[in-house]
Amino acid sequence: MIAVDTNVLARFYCDDPQDPEARLQRPRARRVLLDSPAVFVPLTVVLEFEWVMRGFYEATPQAWCQVVEHLIGMPHVTVERWEDVKDALDLHRQGLDFADALHWACSRHCSAFVSFDDKRLVRRARRLALAPPAELPV
Repeated sequence: MIAVDTNVLARFYCDDPQDPEARLQRPRARRVLLDSPAVFVPLTVVLEFEWVMRGFYEATPQAWCQVVEHLIGMPHVTVERWEDVKDALDLHRQGLDFADALHWACSRHCSAFVSFDDKRLVRRARRLALAPPAELPV
């Protein structure tokens, strides 16, 4: 099994023909992801990949969710904590920031998720009636 970095995923999923590096790297990224018998994607890479897709490639939440669902669906790819990633995708579709959704999904075993991010996280999580509840620090 090999592990892949964010840049390999970005080159695999994003065609950037105007970038000379991308023209060279994309075929290699495709070989890695399509020809390797077993690929591992660390949770931290998923988080960074969303940032790259949103920040650099301006991917919409729907496009991002489709990319990750494709990745998870590849039979030879193991995404670390894929159940949490899928739950985070669902919450992202419901309006939570993906990083916040992933933080929450990975914290379900806790009694509460505490954050100072009232508008973007706590209020939205309360509207979704998430358990554990999102709370402001007292």
